[in-house]
Amino acid sequence: MSDILERLGAQIDARRQSDAAESYTASLFAGGDDAILKKVGEEAVEFILAAKGDKPEHLVSEAADVWFHMLVMLSAKGLGPEDILNELQRREGVSGHAEKASRASK
Repeated sequence: MSDILERLGAQIDARRQSDAAESYTASLFAGGDDAILKKVGEEAVEFILAAKGDKPEHLVSEAADVWFHMLVMLSAKGLGPEDILNELQRREGVSGHAEKASRASK
């Protein structure tokens, strides 16, 4: 299933070089970090509102929007889905309390 994230990450990276007039993703990159972060925030709020509702398909759709825009921000910073997957794998089997405590000590 992570194949889709890899393909999407590669497609997002490729769109950095596209014409902003022809590509929504390229237009986000052209707007800079603030434009991308604004969209991440907007989509996160829409996700929260969808979670308060009773339509699972709407919640999933909004989650996909949040993920997409987060992937655009990661790409802008030279990161990609594999970085998040590696971090999740590192945390696998680790108590949430222990993981949080390890971050506080850094």
